[in-house]
Amino acid sequence: MADGEAGVWGQGSGALVPDPRPLIPVVVGPTASGKSALVTALAALVDVEIISADSRQVYRGLDIGTAKPSAAECAAVVHHGLDLVEPSERYSAGRFAREAVAWIAGIRAHGRLPVVVGGTGLYLRALFDGLFAEPPLEAGRRARLRAALERLPAAEQTRWAQRLDQGYHGGGAQRAVRALEVALLAGAALSRLQRESASAPSPDRPWYVRLALPREVLRRRIAARVEAMLDAGFVDEVRHVLARGVAPDAPGLSGVGYAEVVRYLRGHLAGDALAAAITTSTARYAKRQETWFRRQLAGPVMVLDASADAATLAKAVLGGYRATGTK
Repeated sequence: MADGEAGVWGQGSGALVPDPRPLIPVVVGPTASGKSALVTALAALVDVEIISADSRQVYRGLDIGTAKPSAAECAAVVHHGLDLVEPSERYSAGRFAREAVAWIAGIRAHGRLPVVVGGTGLYLRALFDGLFAEPPLEAGRRARLRAALERLPAAEQTRWAQRLDQGYHGGGAQRAVRALEVALLAGAALSRLQRESASAPSPDRPWYVRLALPREVLRRRIAARVEAMLDAGFVDEVRHVLARGVAPDAPGLSGVGYAEVVRYLRGHLAGDALAAAITTSTARYAKRQETWFRRQLAGPVMVLDASADAATLAKAVLGGYRATGTK
């Protein structure tokens, strides 16, 4: 089912008109929801290349704990966004957006369908909205204004957002309120500030597929994945990275799972508590991802029950995407 807008607001008319930008499939969902399995099954149906929007899979040598696609999977389908930097380096959302735009253009030039997959919301925002340095907004005034704006009906939020920001493209209550608070408190349209940012948005428009699972089902999947990672040598992977001289607090080792293994290797976490600690930390992260994806996605959204098998989900995705009229 779609729960987003497929068009954009025409400037000055108040009417919803088609957005001419090409749609690109974007598969999102919390960790362990089955995103990789879905896009692998999709690749069996249509000629695709995959762009990973995962802030942990960019690190070389961090394979097990990031659930990075296997060598066989990468041989079968071209993946972009993997193994870009060392764990000691930082990789920004802005850099991802710039590189992803180039990857998408190259994939289209090869006659293939680009598919973005991942769980890092900031990467998706940078790619499709652009990033900018938001002007300072006084916290007290912002809180009072937001409280007042959130009491308005959705239609009124949209009407005022369009009136104060000619570049407002819709996308739900969260985006409308954000456009209004920036316009009223900063005295400048959010769309203009974004246009002037160093990171320009993608020329493509996202067509989201959001995988959803009941919380308890997802937690069981997370627990099973953690056990599988530990059995596959997760601890040895981190031990090897540290032996190479990477600092324990390096950017690549600060993520969920890696931080717990580092604590264990430094004697700050008991071995019999490691799996539970990683599972709990991962479940909390998954909850934050779910909240972000429910509230922040702007554009068409197909919500799928991730308990179905990957082949069934892939057929639903391809059918939904083709139904938009985009080849």
